Amino acid sequence: MTYQANLEGARTQEEETMTEAARQVVTIDHEPRQQGAITPMEMLDRAVSSGASIDTLTKLMDLQERWEKSQARKLFDEAIADAKAEISPIVRNATGHNDKKYADFAAIARAVDPVITKHGLSYRFRTQQSDRIHVTCVLSHKAGHSEETTLAGPPDASGSKNAIQAIGSTLTYLQRYSLTQALGLAATNDDDGATASGVITKEQREQLQNWVEAVGADVPAFCQWAKVDSLAAMPAGQFKKAKQALEAKAKAKGVRL
Repeated sequence: MTYQANLEGARTQEEETMTEAARQVVTIDHEPRQQGAITPMEMLDRAVSSGASIDTLTKLMDLQERWEKSQARKLFDEAIADAKAEISPIVRNATGHNDKKYADFAAIARAVDPVITKHGLSYRFRTQQSDRIHVTCVLSHKAGHSEETTLAGPPDASGSKNAIQAIGSTLTYLQRYSLTQALGLAATNDDDGATASGVITKEQREQLQNWVEAVGADVPAFCQWAKVDSLAAMPAGQFKKAKQALEAKAKAKGVRL
């Protein structure tokens, strides 16, 4: 076979490789891998074996890099969705300025860390200070994809804090909120001693039952009014309303609770 024939054969093979690569791009970048579809790495292996040009190999390597990033992003999104389905409600367990309740970092970590670790996720913080304090939460997946959430604020000079304490307070605040924002989480109130399960406590349940009996009401009827299957299933946020209703009934009947 002549040199010209060999050259034409190599060109034809290279064109076929690039045609196959082009045909696969849409499948690889935008859809789950179909049966029979090959990955960019497999295409690259074939191209190397067939003696493809440097230009062809470079394009296939770029395609492989894009494919890997796409797969890592998909795994990240799946891990976030699975983790959020398992993370328990985060209770506001601490009291701050103006008696406002909030979830401290320890409460957030207790609810978040075991679950996200199970799904291959982790987080870290990066800080920067100028006239304001910037905290960036970097949420990463073991497959390689990561996303960042940045919040900023001035040093918290409230109360009698010194300069270092003011910075530390803001750092802690921004870490809490940047992490919950990155995961798309929210804290829940615990004003009535509610548990993380979101229903009233055992003490509250017994209290309501005693009050229902004290006003001469019927527990099943009261549950029907409250639109719950039982006192044990009453949401924590509904306790105050139930209490007020029984207090009003007791007042009307001249009964002391």
